[in-house]
Order: sequence, then structure tokens, then C-alpha cells
Amino acid sequence: MRYILGVTGASGAIYATRTAMHLKRLGHHVTALVTPPGRGVVAYEGQDALFDFVDEQPDVKNFFAECASGSADYAGMAVVPCSMGTIGRITAGTSDNLLIRAADVCLKERRPLIVVPREMPYNLIHLDNMTRLTRMGGIVIPAAPHFYDRPKTIEELVDTVVAKILMHLGALAGGAEIVKPWKGIALPKVTKQKTPSVKHLAKMRTKKK
Repeated sequence: MRYILGVTGASGAIYATRTAMHLKRLGHHVTALVTPPGRGVVAYEGQDALFDFVDEQPDVKNFFAECASGSADYAGMAVVPCSMGTIGRITAGTSDNLLIRAADVCLKERRPLIVVPREMPYNLIHLDNMTRLTRMGGIVIPAAPHFYDRPKTIEELVDTVVAKILMHLGALAGGAEIVKPWKGIALPKVTKQKTPSVKHLAKMRTKKK
């Protein structure tokens, strides 16, 4: 399948690199739309390997690119990381560059559109724009990794977010997975105590190592 990966000037370029890498590993075609600030952040954060995992990089000023049209057969788009300014322009429908236009196309064609904001804390403008985008059909996945499997590297931590992105894009067909899904843990039968004790949870953690 073919996917669009938007990269903006928000910090967290490693999320883009890992997303592109896993998409390619899964056999997908990746079209990268990288804004000028995005290129700056990619270089500054040492993530030039991103470009090793993309198939094409249309200029974001080129509105004649394939992904500018709803007639193109892209399966979805993820903007990783996504600046708050980009979210605002998507919700406003400005289409002032190819990335914003491609996102607009995904919304009008009812294709998955994922935005991954990393900035925090949120102000009311941010929250309002994310709410509006959600109502339009977009999916907001903050760059908030989980720690269930006790990741040992930055890459493993980042992949907990990437797995969520690819799941919502529909890119994990055929039982593929990036991180192990949470299966829960066995808890003792509830008697008077409604929640497991700290001692029991520590014991379960030791068993999982």
C-alpha cells in the first residue's frame, strides 16, 4: 500500500524516521512531504536516515504532485511529528502547501489522517484545533509512549507510539506487529482488597523479566 508521511518543524524527528522505517519494512510505499522547518529539525536532531526509507519526496510547493489529488490511490497519511501550526492550518483548510493539501485530500476522501503532536502543554487553541480535527475525521495520536514492556532503548520507546500510528493507518495487516500487544497480567482473586498489592505487582514484574 502507499502512504504519505508528513514531517513538520516540531521536535521529535525520530518518530518520523521510525515510522518510515517500519512502513518500508512492512513492504509499503512511502511518499515524504517534508516542510523546510521539518528538514531543519531532521538535520539538527541527527535523523537524516529518514530519507533512506522513503520512495519519493515531492517539493511541498508543488501542487501538481500526485498526492495533491483525491484521484491518487494513497491509503492514508500520517504527519509525524506534527506542529500545532500545521494542525491549525489543516483544520482551517488553508491548503497553503502540499502537506496541508494532502491532509485535506485525506479528510475529503475519508482516508485515515493521523497527526502526532509532540508539543506540550496544550493551550486552548491547541485543544480546540485537535477537537475540530477529530470531528472532521482525523485521529490525534500524541507522541506519548507507554512503558508496559519496559523499553530499554529510545528506539523501543518511540516504537510504542509508531505501532499505534501504523495500527490506525491500517498498515499492520497479516498479523504484523511492532511492539507486543498488551495481554494483561494475572491478578489474585479479589477478596477484601479490590486492587492488587504492590508486592504482587512487583512479583509479576520479576516474572516478566
